[in-house]
Amino acid sequence: MIIEQGQPRDIAFIADAQVKMAHETEHMLLDAATVRKGVQYMFDDPLRGFYVVARPDVDHEPVGCMLVLKEWSDWRNGDVWWLHSVYVVPEYRRQGVFRRMFDYIEREARLAHIRGIRLYVDKRNTRARTVYRQLGMTNEHYEMFEKMLDGSGG
Repeated sequence: MIIEQGQPRDIAFIADAQVKMAHETEHMLLDAATVRKGVQYMFDDPLRGFYVVARPDVDHEPVGCMLVLKEWSDWRNGDVWWLHSVYVVPEYRRQGVFRRMFDYIEREARLAHIRGIRLYVDKRNTRARTVYRQLGMTNEHYEMFEKMLDGSGG
């Protein structure tokens, strides 16, 4: 399995993965053109963050992806990376793809002196919550609140 930073050639896979993930996890039908523009935006403005993809080998399309967004922490005088938009193709699930992507992110974060890694998870997603705990993540300090202003609800 090859884990690497996403490239513009991965835009179609990443956008399609996001549409599938929204439908699978939140029963939400996203506009594919809007999502593709959103993915393209991250490649156009890499200071905001980057994608990570997992491939079975160099010649294959990705089978997993995640978005890493940067958040400045004045408390820590450094960046915290937020993991978003995690998706693994169904036939590759439960094979350690997410763990490999997370390990890659953690190594890169340590090299870049990033102060922490965060993500949010649906309260009902017990499988993901278990995986995150196994990776040493905790949810003891914060609870997330949101108010979406675009009417999307998610």
